Amino acid sequence: MNILFISLGCDKNLVDTEVMLGILAQRGHQMVDDENEADVIIINTCCFIHDAKEESIQNILEMAQLKENGRLKALIVAGCLAQRYKDEILKEIPEVDAVLGTTSYEEIGNIIDSVLSDNMAERGQSRITMKDVDYLPEVKTKRLVTTGGHFAYLKIAEGCDKHCTYCIIPKVRGNYRSVPMENLLKEAKELADGGVKELILVAQETTVYGQDIYGEKMLPKLLRELCKINGIRWIRILYCYPEEITDELIQTMKEEPKICHYLDLPIQHASDAILKKMGRRTSKAQLIETIEKLRDAMPDIALRTTLITGFPGETEEDHEELMDFVDQMEFERLGVFTYSPEEDTPAAKMDGQIEEEVKEDRQAELMELQQDIVFEQAEDMIGRELLVMIEGKVADENAYVGRTYRDAPNVDGLIFVNTDEELMSGDFAKVKVTGAMEYDLIGELI
Repeated sequence: MNILFISLGCDKNLVDTEVMLGILAQRGHQMVDDENEADVIIINTCCFIHDAKEESIQNILEMAQLKENGRLKALIVAGCLAQRYKDEILKEIPEVDAVLGTTSYEEIGNIIDSVLSDNMAERGQSRITMKDVDYLPEVKTKRLVTTGGHFAYLKIAEGCDKHCTYCIIPKVRGNYRSVPMENLLKEAKELADGGVKELILVAQETTVYGQDIYGEKMLPKLLRELCKINGIRWIRILYCYPEEITDELIQTMKEEPKICHYLDLPIQHASDAILKKMGRRTSKAQLIETIEKLRDAMPDIALRTTLITGFPGETEEDHEELMDFVDQMEFERLGVFTYSPEEDTPAAKMDGQIEEEVKEDRQAELMELQQDIVFEQAEDMIGRELLVMIEGKVADENAYVGRTYRDAPNVDGLIFVNTDEELMSGDFAKVKVTGAMEYDLIGELI
């Protein structure tokens, strides 16, 4: 069978997609990237915020049309939207043959067999496949890496125990479950053997890894073990809740040369009143203390954060406080979401909902401020020598595009490297920064 995958949402979802691709490839199915050639289309969906939900629904509706006028035999919807709205999807979009919950992706091979079966009873039984939301799939089949082969995401845990008031994730992804360390080390070694040079650790929250199965935070131990794997050059850590960052973790990052001095630190806000309403477990003073600790230990660290603006009850004073905080902290990387009310979350029912226009104005103000900070930082990089991972060649030019340790793929900036030498994707090159262009850098091979 020709199978097309559409993977939406976060990098954690992408890992699930890659696992499913591995299962189907082992069964002899062919992967295609043209929907008109597909016998089966699988959409791995997201429903984290309103825009993600809309994107997921739009993709399902577009692919459903191929049932009428294409060769498409089966349309399967997986992931967070499927978990949350299984009945609605099947009722409203009859072209969908099956929905697959967030913990059921290991069944994808059997589901395809069932929905294509001539036996109507078998087809009916496979329409909804849901396992317990707290189940942790353990798939033995190798993933098919879709990120180009030189970097890959390593999902170290599933779910979340934090229950922030705006977030639906614990309901669709379950409680926090760490993947056993031996499984992660085996997977990381397989990835390295397959040519992966950069491992990017992801989870809903990476910092409490191991607490549930080992009784203590084991991220530093996991990192030290991953650093021993031959072939891995960079290890990058995403989604570290600031209140869970320990001195041991900071020390490990400082001591291990393979760990990038880069940390994704989702803080969401800086007003204590708003942080409390969000159900966050930190204060502005604690945030400042953690950030200063990280920068004292690693002066070259690049800190990425995300903020939510327009949360219910956010006053102009709260917004100004957040602006001052961003101005003071000078984050190397920053993204801002406007608050999106999600049904079945406490925040959606709170008084003081903010108008969309106000949210967007505040978002624009924050991003404008951040732009000034980043552009200045980029100018300061000129003259520095950096290690760059090459991502590809610029068409029709003697130049390549790459990333430094300061840049996670698909969210941060790039560096354009001018050289007559031939380089390959995944190569590491020493580069001198010669110029800055908004969010990106320009350099030449040393």
